[in-house]
Amino acid sequence: MQESGKQAGDSAYVHGGSVPGNPGVPAYALKLRDPSPIPIIIAVPHAGRAYPQSLLDRMRHPDFATPRLEDRYADLLGEAVSRETGAALLVAHAPRAMLDLNRSCDDVDWEMLGGVPADAPMMPGTFSRRARSGLGLVPRRLPGLGELWKRRLDHAELQDRIAAIHQPYHAALASTLAMIRDRWGAALLIDLHSMPPLAARSAGEPAPEFVIGDRFGSSCDGGIIGSAFAVLAQSARRASHNRPYAGGYVLERHAKRHEGVHCLQLEIDRTCYLDQRQAEPGPGFDATVGLLIGLVQRLAMEVAELGRTTDRGRWRAAAE
Repeated sequence: MQESGKQAGDSAYVHGGSVPGNPGVPAYALKLRDPSPIPIIIAVPHAGRAYPQSLLDRMRHPDFATPRLEDRYADLLGEAVSRETGAALLVAHAPRAMLDLNRSCDDVDWEMLGGVPADAPMMPGTFSRRARSGLGLVPRRLPGLGELWKRRLDHAELQDRIAAIHQPYHAALASTLAMIRDRWGAALLIDLHSMPPLAARSAGEPAPEFVIGDRFGSSCDGGIIGSAFAVLAQSARRASHNRPYAGGYVLERHAKRHEGVHCLQLEIDRTCYLDQRQAEPGPGFDATVGLLIGLVQRLAMEVAELGRTTDRGRWRAAAE
């Protein structure tokens, strides 16, 4: 991590990594207070809008594809909630079109790179389901649009993106979670995403507005998840658990329940906070922020209590 020295009250901004093709633009910005006032970090991996012109020139339909790949303005939700609650905030500036931070570095559709390199730790043709669908580490296609790129990606260019974006972002997230856990005895990551409106599961049943994912119980304490659903229910907001989004690579990599690090993924229907075109903040933005502030404050109390009932010395000893 590279600290910029910029201060906002008692919050420090730390920048790290870089966006290839965008000189001087960091891959992420991390806002945090030391000591952390609450045991929560909000991360927004898919709202990056720092598009290099060279990337846009290689896209077939950039004006249509880029907003569909983004979690449009989810970073503005995170910034507003962090400002009011004191939660740490990690926001990716690198766009998802360039590299998806919620994918493993080997979750690659090698056909878009001209084949598997000789030193790849896998057999040719062994692609993940996400990579085969077109939404691997580098997105390849979108439903209703087809192929995103005019030409194949070079292997060296992919490695440059991993080194400049993926590695520093996840290193910053891991170190911040460890710092919060060491202070509080437990830490919670809220991996913040947005989603297009979901279809109703059955006739007469309204579709969920929120989806909470915990990888089917493996990434987060059940009491924390229960409290999250209670907050949404108190606000009469419809929510689903793990369906259709259970959480991806971020939760798989960073959740360590047995070490006091808990992670959940929160998906928000874009119509809750964007305008009718799902292009700009809309009339529901402030209400959504207010709901998220209440959610973070409630979960902060749950995580702090969980930390108090844990042998914090165990984590400190492990970190030394």
